[in-house]
Formats: sequence, C-alpha cells, structure tokens
Amino acid sequence: MKVRTDYHLHSQFSSDCETDIYEIVKTAQEKGLSSLCFTDHNDLDFPDTLEKIKFDLDITNYIDTLSKLREEYKDSFDIRIGVEQGLMPSTCEALSNYSKEHSGLDFIICSSHVVDGMDPYYPEGWKNPDGSYKDENELYTKYFEDMLYIVKNFNDYNVYGHMDYIFRYGPDKKEGFKKVTNEIFCNLYFPKYKDVIAEILKTIIENGKGIEINTGSLYRGMDYAHPHIEILKLYRDLGGEILTFGSDAHDLEHIGYKIEEAAELAKSINFKAYCTFKDLKPAFHDL
Repeated sequence: MKVRTDYHLHSQFSSDCETDIYEIVKTAQEKGLSSLCFTDHNDLDFPDTLEKIKFDLDITNYIDTLSKLREEYKDSFDIRIGVEQGLMPSTCEALSNYSKEHSGLDFIICSSHVVDGMDPYYPEGWKNPDGSYKDENELYTKYFEDMLYIVKNFNDYNVYGHMDYIFRYGPDKKEGFKKVTNEIFCNLYFPKYKDVIAEILKTIIENGKGIEINTGSLYRGMDYAHPHIEILKLYRDLGGEILTFGSDAHDLEHIGYKIEEAAELAKSINFKAYCTFKDLKPAFHDL
C-alpha cells in the first residue's frame, strides 16, 4: 500500500458505533496501515430518531482517552485525533470556536447529515405526514443551499465530508428507496446542481479548506465513492488541492476500505498529493 492512512472512521465514542479503539488500532496495523485519525460524530441538535440516537460527543473524555492511546502506540503506530462535526445552518455559530474550546484536535471534518429537520438515512424523513413523498428535488436543493450557507458562515474545520451524502438515500417513487447510481447522477443531478456545487467548492478553496474521498458508499451498495468523480474534477479544476481519504468505517471490517483505490481515482484526475493533519494543519504527501 502506498497510501497507508485512514482519515474518517468511528469508534465506541460515536453513538452509532461500538467498535473498541484498541481493536481499531490492532486491525489497522494488521491491514498494513501506518496511521489513522479517529473522527467520531458530534452533531449538535440532531433530530429525534426512532432509535432515540443523539450524536453528542463526550469531547473531554474523547480527547483524554485518545491522547493516552496515542502515547501507548507512539513507537509503532501514528494516531491522530479528529472529529466529524455535523453542521446545520442553525448550529454554525454555536460550533464556530470548537477547536479553540477543546484543545488537542488534529483534524475536523465538516459534514451535512441533516436537511429539512431529518437525516436522509431514515426513509420516513422523505415522506409527508399523510404518507406521500416529499418533493426530492426540493430536498436536494435545500441540502446544497444549506451547505453553501455553512461554508460561507463556518470556518472551524479542515475538510468537507461526503459532500453528496444525500444521494445515498434518495427515493424512487415507483420502487421505494434506492441509492442514486453513477448514471443517474451524471445524467440528472449533476447538471441540475452543478452551479451551486461549484459555488460551494469555490468557497471551500478560498477559505483554505479541502474535501475528502469517502469510500463508505462503496460498501453501502453505491457504484461510486463520495463525492462523485464529477464533483472531484470540478474541485480540481477550480484549484482545489487539499484532499483526504477515509473509509467512514463503523466496524473493523471496513477500516481502510479501498483507500488505495481512492488514491488511484485521485491520481487519474491529476491530483498530485493527499493530506494528513496534525494540530489542524495539513501535510501534503505525493501520490
């Protein structure tokens, strides 16, 4: 493996994950990784779910525990401490100084998990109270408009995570819920949302931030990584350079999942380097 790091994964500190941090490090070593960054969920004001899940990270315990883990492995494995910050327009101000309030973080992913008061992961969120489907194009539009607001009004992050996350779960009114395929995205959605996505990417670049290639969609049944290659090309063409790779693993099986393929994808569209982070500052590594 040339790229031997995973910069998006979850542990026992995320409310939707029970994977032990020691098992994560052990498995990462067995898979040939030399470094990883824990990025557990912190989603302020996450909406109610059937499972009553809340994504409020115990940040003090988290940083203390991972700092001790890093010290234990300092001679054999490189551990970085990150967080996946779930943002909505309504929480930008409250989270704007998170890294200053909680020293010890190396890396922050900014992610959009909620639109119109719901996480697209939950099928019921795509329906009205009477059982009819909401207009998915209105939801997609709001998703990207909210993202544009976030990048224009929030700066305490390093990369934007899985920018087209919502397309994992878009509804098909005849067949129920299915993931958006490469063909559907290219022919239908990219032309429709290209302008707002470009504005988002321009703002990210102007603010010195980056994006990630997230391979989690590949083991969730999609036929492309997040974000779609057309978004990656647009980011590159606009001058974007900061790029990380992450599996979004919530279990041991998917740690480091197809990271090398993500690197090959980046190289194929002329990215020259990828990034790791320490103390919220990027280091560039040749691809």
